[in-house]
Amino acid sequence: MLVLKKYLINMATWRSSKRIGLQNRHSWVQVPSWPQVMKIPPQPIAEIYPNNLSTGYQKNMIYKNILVTGGCGFIGSHFIRYLVDRYPNANIVNVDLLTYCGNPENVKDVSTHPRYKFYRADIGDFKAMRDILNQHQIECIVNFAAESDNNKAVLSPADFIRTNAFGTGILLEAARQSETIKRFHHISTCEVFGQLPLKSKSKFKENSPYQPRTPYNASKASGDLVAKSYYHTFGLPVTISYCANNYGSHQFPEKVIPVFAIRALKNEPLPVFKSSGNKREWIHVSDHCRAIDLILEKGKVGEAYNIGTGLEKTVTNIADDILKILKKPQTLKRVVPDRPGHDSRYLLDSSKMKKLGWKPKVSWKDGFAETVNWYKDNSSWWEPLLAKSHSWK
Repeated sequence: MLVLKKYLINMATWRSSKRIGLQNRHSWVQVPSWPQVMKIPPQPIAEIYPNNLSTGYQKNMIYKNILVTGGCGFIGSHFIRYLVDRYPNANIVNVDLLTYCGNPENVKDVSTHPRYKFYRADIGDFKAMRDILNQHQIECIVNFAAESDNNKAVLSPADFIRTNAFGTGILLEAARQSETIKRFHHISTCEVFGQLPLKSKSKFKENSPYQPRTPYNASKASGDLVAKSYYHTFGLPVTISYCANNYGSHQFPEKVIPVFAIRALKNEPLPVFKSSGNKREWIHVSDHCRAIDLILEKGKVGEAYNIGTGLEKTVTNIADDILKILKKPQTLKRVVPDRPGHDSRYLLDSSKMKKLGWKPKVSWKDGFAETVNWYKDNSSWWEPLLAKSHSWK
């Protein structure tokens, strides 16, 4: 209540001063951060040392200093490695709170790179975010930081609201007060649009109405709306992307593909929901990274972009493909009760991204086999995670 009271006082002060617009976006009074008990100050654990990382660079990045939030997670870590490998002039700052699915091992191969810096910090801590933005003169923020497991959101929705809605708002305010920010790219999800009928031929467009059906979806939609408001109200240079379901290496074993791959490797049952005919659109994480890169380069400020492939698979399809690749019996599949709010289908209209010059490069056949075999060959990565978490069961 104290935080809310201070926030309302600040809003009243701002309204009375009538300071609106890009030219005055740095002059507003500071929004209070999360309560003191939740604050975690920045803790640099990866200093700058030279290393012998391979350099497959192609061109210079238009933003010299980039902040990636949630960079120890699945997609964020892939994007960091993509940036390090592709852009010789870009300095990357990774901010991650290291909650259960934030794993420093995901960026171990770049942790000593001279253009990489890591802070353990909370995007909901205004002072920490402001200090990091100022210290590193950040020009571009790519916000991956989020709680993202629908199953956990049903059990503990407040955690998702805190990070995905409140945390995003605090990060946006820190960016608004920064003198150097040229782009704030917010990573959203196709799930904010709700669900499509299984037999429908329709697709979600970027301007489709938000109809979130779970606490996770609603928390992400809330963050999106705050981001959009910062563009319209303050002129903050915001872009947003909605992406299909990602797959690839280093995905925390709470998502269906690593869960099924690991359980099959251990000869344990694969839990297939009763509504196993529900469909999802799938994209390899490397194609997602390329799309974000293109949005940063060519995307129009204030716009949103769908990132999808058109490839749809059911949970049963995924289970069948994994069992085939690993040469395991189909009898490992087990039907289990559905979870609350399980959406039937998502499919994105990605024509806007294609107009920017993007199209997916990784086929399901190649990318999926590579992914499943990665889990087969990297038990040393996922076994410690299973020892600390039971979310995969």
